[in-house]
Amino acid sequence: MTTRISGPAEGAVSEKRVIGNVLRGSIGNLVEWYDWYAYAAFTTYFAKSFFPTTDTTAAFLGTAAVFAVGFLMRPLGGWMLGRFADRFGRRSALVLSVTLMAGGSLLIAVTPSYHTIGLAAPILLLVARLIQGLSVGGEYSTSATYLSEVATPGKRGFYSSFQYVTLYGGQLLALGLQLILQGLLTEQQLTSWGWRIAFGVGTVAALSVMWLRRGMDESESYKREAETTTGERGTLRTLAKYPKEIALVVGLTLGGTVAFYTFATYSQKFLENTAHIPRRTVTIILFSAILLAAILQPLAGKLSDRIGRRPLLLFFGIAGTLLTVPIMTIMGSTRNPVGAFFLVLAGLVVVAGYTSINAIVKAELFPTKIRAIGVGLPYALTVAIFGGTAELIAQALKSAGHESVFFWYVAGCVLVSLIVYGTMRETSKTSELEER
Repeated sequence: MTTRISGPAEGAVSEKRVIGNVLRGSIGNLVEWYDWYAYAAFTTYFAKSFFPTTDTTAAFLGTAAVFAVGFLMRPLGGWMLGRFADRFGRRSALVLSVTLMAGGSLLIAVTPSYHTIGLAAPILLLVARLIQGLSVGGEYSTSATYLSEVATPGKRGFYSSFQYVTLYGGQLLALGLQLILQGLLTEQQLTSWGWRIAFGVGTVAALSVMWLRRGMDESESYKREAETTTGERGTLRTLAKYPKEIALVVGLTLGGTVAFYTFATYSQKFLENTAHIPRRTVTIILFSAILLAAILQPLAGKLSDRIGRRPLLLFFGIAGTLLTVPIMTIMGSTRNPVGAFFLVLAGLVVVAGYTSINAIVKAELFPTKIRAIGVGLPYALTVAIFGGTAELIAQALKSAGHESVFFWYVAGCVLVSLIVYGTMRETSKTSELEER
């Protein structure tokens, strides 16, 4: 009798522990991504503070260039913090990454405008963005690894999907604060100084999360690995033994990251600068669409636990290849806010086939000793080259009068990933996360 009662009780405690770890890890991820996306959300207000010009597109192009350069630090962050996580633990790496993010946000919040300190202003903005890029590069690799490792077997797709729930959540917080500030401050006040509030909030939140993460449990997978291996954990030499898996991460990510940044971030400038929909209306459109997309993530993740990861990736690849050009073309010509909302939502629903499971698919490819660096480094390189430059390419093509070429570029990137999805194995059936 005692044995029968204690068994379920232990299972219940174990599940509660999993949920607690996922929540604590996710809250930190939420704040990290809020700080990252505050830049994208408030670009329309601070662009001319750092890049003085009467041409709105040119100012956006300057901030987009800094946005893209910030991505160049993500591979370095994926390598440095991924190696750190594989050698010294996931928890320590997550604490370090959010501390770096706090520093970057604080620097943006207090940097004077171009009119006050001249060229030093965009230089300091660039430095801050490089620090944030280093942080996010390490955050992705470590949080994807941590959430996948602490999840219950058979529910890993569901639990790991919360990485993008909190990623979208961070963007929602940035947009939500933007809506609040738009209601409280005038356009002139927001452009002059109000945008700094967003980065001040991010600094305080990141410092708070730093202390929260210090109390997280280390993953059991890492603790078992740390007891049996030493110098080979997290090294590039060990990672080099998995060239096929590295290539898979690149192929998995390419189309997904370009499509994600197109619909989740660039669409804000696109609707404002091309469709000429009012700024506050665009904020409401994007906030509403991203909220629904965030809710969709765990549903799709749970579905992947039942039918596998590959069907969802194939859905994204096929739909993204066929529908991106029509969606973006119609979006650019619409003046109807409701229609614009459904178009953005349609794009995000398609992208959910990738975002909901991209963390778990990559984590399932690598053994514990190099999982963080294996997930983080090739992913960050791909995002830096393709995701980070998506908005820059879009703005440059618009300036050159060939904006529609960008739509085909996005569809082409998704097509490349579709080829990978069509030839890869089902990772949930050969997962390195499950002990054999």
